[in-house]
Amino acid sequence: MSLHAFRRAQRRSRLRRPAALAAVAAATLAATLLAPSASAGPAPALAAAPDIPVANVKAHLAQLQSIATANGGNRAHGRAGYKASVDYVKAKLDAAGYTTALKTFTYNGATGYNLIADWPGGDASHTVMAGSHLDSVTGGPGINDNGSGSAGILEVALAVSRAGLQPTKHLRFGWWGAEEYGMVGSKNYVNGLSAGERSSIEAYLNFDMIGSPNPGYFVYDDDTKLDNLFKTYFSGIGVATEPETEGDGRSDHAPFKNAGIPVGGLFSGADYTKTSAQASKWGGTAGQAFDRCYHASCDTSANIDDTALDRMSDAIAHAVWTLGTESAPPPGKVFENTTAVAIPDAGAAVTSSITVSGVAGNAPAALQVGVDIKHTWRGDLVIDLVAPDGSSYRLKNSSSNDSADNVITTYTVNASSEVANGTWKLKVQDVAAQDTGTIAGWKLTF
Repeated sequence: MSLHAFRRAQRRSRLRRPAALAAVAAATLAATLLAPSASAGPAPALAAAPDIPVANVKAHLAQLQSIATANGGNRAHGRAGYKASVDYVKAKLDAAGYTTALKTFTYNGATGYNLIADWPGGDASHTVMAGSHLDSVTGGPGINDNGSGSAGILEVALAVSRAGLQPTKHLRFGWWGAEEYGMVGSKNYVNGLSAGERSSIEAYLNFDMIGSPNPGYFVYDDDTKLDNLFKTYFSGIGVATEPETEGDGRSDHAPFKNAGIPVGGLFSGADYTKTSAQASKWGGTAGQAFDRCYHASCDTSANIDDTALDRMSDAIAHAVWTLGTESAPPPGKVFENTTAVAIPDAGAAVTSSITVSGVAGNAPAALQVGVDIKHTWRGDLVIDLVAPDGSSYRLKNSSSNDSADNVITTYTVNASSEVANGTWKLKVQDVAAQDTGTIAGWKLTF
């Protein structure tokens, strides 16, 4: 997990005052956003994910430890240990029938490598992608950060091969280089995608540190569907979760999210301290970091909690199987407004309107609201969808911790109580000073 990005956010946060608007209650947000999609009939049965043997995941970690030991004690960008790590993962995937590609980039005068692996088959216009960074810091072997995530998705990819899975959607896996320098590899990959290639990725799932020795169970809360997928899985095995906040913007999901791709993922904790409440919920030791060896030489194969690694790896498989074998959504009727609207700094709310016509009956229970807002500090923004009758649906609250640029994403709203035809509005307000933005465009898909 990138300390560079974390420190950058810390420096910038000192210059800002907290957002002035209170957050809407989580229960209200859930009620408006989490309703299931309407269906013309029963959903087809999805293929069940296999159990991922934690011994197999640990065997990959042992190999990464051996590679680090043989190469100066690390697997960092530009070092021999990183290239050896990439070669190890690639050989496993090639033998399992994947189409693999090494994509190079240059950073700090050194060649970096991203490894992309595609499983044959599935609809490439609906791609499900899972990724992890493979590099360590220079100060240690990086077995939890992030050998754990890399080994977890590797073993899930190999399980896909063993099962001979024939997904309805295309499956892709990625291992990123130079994450520890600020998500350099994943940014390079996303920036190199065409608009069509970006739009074909329905979901990007990120796994950065999933075996912390004093673990927590944190779920990314960036996308409603993906968030619920993981929360429901862990609830089913009796494990409570919390929204992931420690690493938000510090790992490789950030470039995908900034490009408007729905993101999700899991995290077992880094250098933040486990509270008493969290220790009561998850076990472990209160008052200690989730990973005391974060970015240190002691982040070795001994720095792993097997139970967390096992549960997280199984959750990855559940997500890949669930998303990869579900039916692709039918094309919807799209209404769009691309007229730019300036958002005043710490000012009144502004709106952009779309007039919907020719749609029979009410809006769907899973109305898709695509938003493209350019802003230099998106945590300042409060965003609502306003229905023709004036009913308001909260899409995004302000947050003083959300320091990234832009809101380019798709929200899902249960608007089934609203008549579809009429004028809908996107309402946006900047509630804190010092940053500016524009509604570049938005769309509704019925």
